[in-house]
Amino acid sequence: MASAGDGPWLDDAAGRLVRPFTVSNGRTRPTVALDLMSQVMATGTTPLGYLGPEHTQVLDLCRAPLPVAELAAHLRLPVAVTKVLLSDLVDCGALTTKPPAAFHHNPTDRALLEAVLDGLRRQL
Repeated sequence: MASAGDGPWLDDAAGRLVRPFTVSNGRTRPTVALDLMSQVMATGTTPLGYLGPEHTQVLDLCRAPLPVAELAAHLRLPVAVTKVLLSDLVDCGALTTKPPAAFHHNPTDRALLEAVLDGLRRQL
């Protein structure tokens, strides 16, 4: 469902009216290495020059730290496009990034993997 803030960019019946890669001017590679779980947060610095409405939306969403994957979901954009937008904002100093927290346990722990598998089986 399109919200009031989506304006002409989203239509309830048609979906997104602008192709996602036009948002990033056709760019597919961010200038900053970002993981899906990397945390991004606005610095409070105002970017110089024109930024698109998606950049402004990112800055509004990033008042508190958010992972890249969650931002992509809020923006309703592919992760690759979201990473390009985020890197634009990092490059101009409007966003800061933090890599995902390191695992405090073995990420291939058998008990953890079995618990995930059991949860997936219950969903099917």
